[in-house]
Amino acid sequence: MQDIKDRLKNLKKTIQEHDHAYYLLDDPLISDHEYDSLFQELKKIESENPHLITPDSPTQRVGGRPLDEFKQITHKKPMLSLGNAFGNDELNAFYKRVTETLDITDIEFSAELKFDGLAISLFYEEGVLKYAATRGDGLVGEDVTHNIKTMKVIPLRLRSDNPPKILELRGEVLMNKEDFLELNEQQKKQDLKVFANPRNAAAGSLRQLDPAVTAKRKLQFFAYGLGEVDTSVHFDYHSQMIDFIESLGVPVSKYSEIVQNNIEMEAYFQKILGQRNALPFDIDGIVFKVNSIKSQNNLGFVSKAPRWAIAYKFPAEEAETIVNDITVQVGRTGAITPVARLKPVFVSGVTVTNATLHNEDEMNRKDIRIGDSVIVRRAGDVVPEVVRVILEKRPNHAIKFTMPKQCPICGSDIERIDGEAAQRCTGQYKCNAQIKQGISHFISRKAMNIDGLGEKIVDQLFEQGMLKNIADIYKLDFAVIENMDRFGKKSVENLKESIEISKKTTLGKFIYALGIRNVGEATSKELAAYFRSLDNLFNATVEDYLMVNDIGPVVAESLVKYFHNANNQQIINSIIASGISWPTLKEINAINSKLNNQTFVVTGTLNSFSRDEIKDLIEANGGKVSGSVSKKTSYVIVGDNPGSKADKASELGVPIITEINLMEMLND
Repeated sequence: MQDIKDRLKNLKKTIQEHDHAYYLLDDPLISDHEYDSLFQELKKIESENPHLITPDSPTQRVGGRPLDEFKQITHKKPMLSLGNAFGNDELNAFYKRVTETLDITDIEFSAELKFDGLAISLFYEEGVLKYAATRGDGLVGEDVTHNIKTMKVIPLRLRSDNPPKILELRGEVLMNKEDFLELNEQQKKQDLKVFANPRNAAAGSLRQLDPAVTAKRKLQFFAYGLGEVDTSVHFDYHSQMIDFIESLGVPVSKYSEIVQNNIEMEAYFQKILGQRNALPFDIDGIVFKVNSIKSQNNLGFVSKAPRWAIAYKFPAEEAETIVNDITVQVGRTGAITPVARLKPVFVSGVTVTNATLHNEDEMNRKDIRIGDSVIVRRAGDVVPEVVRVILEKRPNHAIKFTMPKQCPICGSDIERIDGEAAQRCTGQYKCNAQIKQGISHFISRKAMNIDGLGEKIVDQLFEQGMLKNIADIYKLDFAVIENMDRFGKKSVENLKESIEISKKTTLGKFIYALGIRNVGEATSKELAAYFRSLDNLFNATVEDYLMVNDIGPVVAESLVKYFHNANNQQIINSIIASGISWPTLKEINAINSKLNNQTFVVTGTLNSFSRDEIKDLIEANGGKVSGSVSKKTSYVIVGDNPGSKADKASELGVPIITEINLMEMLND
């Protein structure tokens, strides 16, 4: 038996070596016939000794019955998105933020291709692939392990005699352009759906319930980082991390380079832009990452994106089409937006049928008329827009569009406030469009984060009279809903659970969820930190709101108008009565009083904290963190190699302290 085990071990290792040489190095070491002989011998031994089959065996790449559905997997660490730059000015602004925050001028960046594919997490334990998951919403993804195992470019066992106990790889699954065209030809011959672009083809292939279908598709994979890792794994630089990943037999991009400054960043971008069409796969930009891991930790994160990386997107793609009609849409705050209804046109990987015209002034400035031939632009996930009219192609029957005087949804008057470009429906609570948009905003991920209420479901419940406003979300009759179209017992249970979970929130998220005009996520947090309770918000005056950081007269007027409205107060009180809660003022004060609204500035490289960690610590104890030193600064916290901020503090007489001094203040 030991001889069989040894032969089995050698066969698996040999086949894995040949897979690596063939699929990653494009340098086969043996003929196809010899490879097949090895594979058949492995299958024979395993069929005779099924108790010896292991998950990392090459025979396990395709197997098992098709799945009924994809399970969900919670990521060990969130799969974050990236901030975008759409031009050199925005790239330079990113570079300036990084250098000023770190207080150093000489910074290395890793320049990498931004693949246009599907983000994937691969989780290895003791070097063996345990599971694979899609990015999903960044926190929870779909289990696509069976399908990932069909991809021979992805090792089932890492090429290492001493792999980390835990290693989570982050990367992109994509399809080469030639393979995409070949797949679509096959789909046409079989009278099956054709894919719009390689990205959709890759995503569709990876989300097949039957892994045997995925196995027939030619998919590629490139790793670009790590998620959860064993504590034994340590790197000083991102580029070292990529080299380590490659040493494990995992494919990485050969196009990455190290650049030194914003001039070299732009040069790399332009070089790849020139090569873009010749690449075997689609990319939609360049990703720049601060190379030093310590500097990454000091820069930290903002919202759901790292401060140390940015996606520099390629220029928008454009196409010519015809404006078949112009209509208007009514937004959450009543804004009336003209929309061009277009003859379908393929732009930047998708078929575009609608494009925003922004507002009446912009539409008139571009002189866009029904019947015009126009140039349409689409960049990344940005809503398509009409760039310009091709005047020489304007037909005699072209019609100039006139904005309506009454709302097309509720019939209320449309008004335009002096100084604003937008026109707005005055219907407010009579306008179904505004109510439904408000509900969709309230349940969105950054607000109350309620899953199971998509646009069609909201429309359905609204038409049934079950959703008249946001307060009705917490009064839904689930027994009735279970018998409605689009619902089943499981989906109703999930919705019920999601609504219940949403009841535990923060005041900042709740304010943001209300969808108050001119009040975004950051302003909502500032309001929550300053006023600490709804009663204070209800009773605040314009002058009170103006005391809040970054709030000006326009936002202050919006807040007074909203919170002093009796209908809004009634809806909010109804929601609170349903069980919505957050930490009380007393609870907050018990936790957040040690730093008593003092302002801190951080400079240099910290030893015990990242920039985000020390910011959270200060804010959790009632303090504030600023990016610049002034006479109002309470303390400047210095780390190793402090820069000009420390000098400025000395000039102004601002006390300079260390991390240790801060901890002493908190422990007193």
